[in-house]
Amino acid sequence: MAADEKHSPAGGERHSRAGGERHSRAGGDGRPAYRVWALSGIPEVRQGDDLAKLIAAAEPALADGDVLLVTSKIVSKAEGRIVEATDREAAIDAETVRVVARRGALRIVENRQGLVMAAAGVDASNTPAGTVLLLPKDPDVSARAIRDGLRDTLGVNVGVVVTDTFGRPWRAGLTDVAIGAAGVRVLDDLRGGADAYGNPLSATVVATADELAAAGDLVKGKAAGRPVAVLRGLPGAVSAADDPGEGARALVRSPRDDMFRLGTSEAIREAMRGRRTVRAFTDEPVDPGAVRRAVATALTAPAPHHTTPWRFVLLESAGSRVRLLDAMRDAWIADLRRDGRSEESVARRVRRGDVLRGAPYLAVPCLVMDGSHTYGDTRRDTAEREMFVVAAGAGVQNFLVALAGERLGSAWVSSTMFCRDVVREVLDLPAGWDPMGAVAIGHPAQEPKARPERDAEAFIEVR
Repeated sequence: MAADEKHSPAGGERHSRAGGERHSRAGGDGRPAYRVWALSGIPEVRQGDDLAKLIAAAEPALADGDVLLVTSKIVSKAEGRIVEATDREAAIDAETVRVVARRGALRIVENRQGLVMAAAGVDASNTPAGTVLLLPKDPDVSARAIRDGLRDTLGVNVGVVVTDTFGRPWRAGLTDVAIGAAGVRVLDDLRGGADAYGNPLSATVVATADELAAAGDLVKGKAAGRPVAVLRGLPGAVSAADDPGEGARALVRSPRDDMFRLGTSEAIREAMRGRRTVRAFTDEPVDPGAVRRAVATALTAPAPHHTTPWRFVLLESAGSRVRLLDAMRDAWIADLRRDGRSEESVARRVRRGDVLRGAPYLAVPCLVMDGSHTYGDTRRDTAEREMFVVAAGAGVQNFLVALAGERLGSAWVSSTMFCRDVVREVLDLPAGWDPMGAVAIGHPAQEPKARPERDAEAFIEVR
């Protein structure tokens, strides 16, 4: 046993690392074990090289059930993903789909392969000066090609994992993860089972392919010139010869399930850009807690004289919404008739105003002038009220953006401002509360259209 032998806290299993090999030995009770070792003799890979043949030549004794852990750099070289790049930043730009977070020169981005990682995976190491390595175009396809090639060359059924190095949220240091896979169970879904104490497992899905990738990295090393490792002893991780598996793409969270999709400043900016007026909602109930969190965000808006000029009336029952909207509709119809509108015109306008009626949740933001100053001068008193109105608008904007952050759609409708007395009476509000429109809230019935890009410079004057 090598001098750097380590003992597992669980007892019985021992891990050793010597000569580029790591073992997990079965204990006396016959527990499963595996062995992982790095291959020597892989030459410098060049464009057009057949990786399966190079691996077969380095390790002709591969067996059914082995897993090959292949560093993405050699896959990229074989596929000609080396590009001239005197400016690495430009290469990163070209591979970036979306900036997730930025701090100084460091960028965490989503790249063309759908992976969220530093610098889009563009690498200037282990490649000639003046060039950079891009990730394989489709690492799952690359893994399948290596697997098929090894089956043709050696007649073995193996799994293949293409690996790359990632940093991770909340954790210091780097580790290898799977970016491509073939013939490997990438996720082990344990939900519906039970633990050793009989407790149900309701959220446990193990990233098996990432664990395999990390095991290979322990023996490959980052600068040892050993880009391929073999793991033996876990045949259950390898699928049947005619089953390529779902690929490592299955490890990438969907945007809807990703709670940490953006960095702080990017999340704020994306929430602002993603806030769109939604006029059609599903019947899915709205979480009242989400609305209250949005109200808490609204209260961070600036206000004059250290005041709190915002109040939010939440209409959570269908009865309260119907009473308010019926009373507002009657008042609106009366106004339109006084204006001489025809009955057809009145009916058409009322139909256009039904966005509030179709929402499963309404909020009525109100302005209160508590703490305002009275000057006895029309000009100054008007300016004083305008300050409070601006503060109320800032609160409403915060509220709408926070709702978007909660994945709720909303529409701010000004109608309550035109019948404030009616709204105050129906909702039993104090005389000093001025309704500032109403906000329809719910889950969008369809994805809002993309916001058209606007050139900020067109809205700026510099003096």
